[in-house]
Amino acid sequence: MNQIKLGVSLFSFSTDFVKGKLSLEDCISSAGEIGAEGFELVGATMLPSYPYATDKVINEFKAMTDHYGIDFVSYGASADRGVMTGRDLTDDELVQSAILDIKTANKLGCKMMRAQPHLSPAAIEKLAPYAENYGVKVGVEIHNPEIPSSQKTKAYVEMFDRVGSEYIGLVPDFGCFATKPNKVYWDEALEKGAPLKLLELAASLRYDGVPKDQAMKRLIEAGANNAVMGAFQGMYGFVTFSRKPDLEGLKNIMPYVTYFHGKFHYMFDHLEEASIPYEDILKVIQDANFNGYIMSEYEASDQAVEMTRKHLQMEKMLLGRQYQV
Repeated sequence: MNQIKLGVSLFSFSTDFVKGKLSLEDCISSAGEIGAEGFELVGATMLPSYPYATDKVINEFKAMTDHYGIDFVSYGASADRGVMTGRDLTDDELVQSAILDIKTANKLGCKMMRAQPHLSPAAIEKLAPYAENYGVKVGVEIHNPEIPSSQKTKAYVEMFDRVGSEYIGLVPDFGCFATKPNKVYWDEALEKGAPLKLLELAASLRYDGVPKDQAMKRLIEAGANNAVMGAFQGMYGFVTFSRKPDLEGLKNIMPYVTYFHGKFHYMFDHLEEASIPYEDILKVIQDANFNGYIMSEYEASDQAVEMTRKHLQMEKMLLGRQYQV
């Protein structure tokens, strides 16, 4: 019997937080008010004592979570390779940084931590004893343009099978399963003067799997302007898409999933995400009897709280649960 819980990554509200429109307490209270059962916090963005968890901060979080009736579930760690001048951090240096993140997650009371894929399978393997010791499950994020069936993901899975620890796994991001161009970027490109026919050509090239350099050449020859090329870069990067999402790959990795990032970019009023097939994805998750969290993660800036409210409503509707409009 699956026990899917719905939470919110406070990253969803980060634009308003950085601009001073929402405080950390506002972000937590908003997540609770719109129906989230728990939340994820990205330490580098919102943890006041980052990268450490001081007693003062711990007490403040406890007071807020108790007051607003929401659980502090997961800690989003950062793997910043560029903190040294002139070179990237080595694997061992990233491991040391991640050990600190595990300790911070533990002090904050989090049972899960999201690690960025800058950490190699070998690095994650080294973290396993620390994750076990501190009782924090570490999940490596699978983020567009990677998919569950990609070689990079398979390398993590092979390591998980060999190590056999329940404290290391994956955090799949729903953006991996997009089937349409990103509506927000598409609309922005049109507003900046991108001809619709050339945007449609860019999307067609991406759907057909035309190599990036060849696709770029064809667009330039067709007269693509900067607005078109900006959208095109995203189509071959972090907001890529395909006609057939990798749902079979998702089925295969379900035993390794720690929790999910419920990525979304735009919610229609009729409770449908503009480019990601949520109904199909959630069916796979339900059929696998998943017991854990899906953390809504909004990657746009406008109307963050309202968009996230709609996203939670959509998930609850598709999961067959009661919700309030």
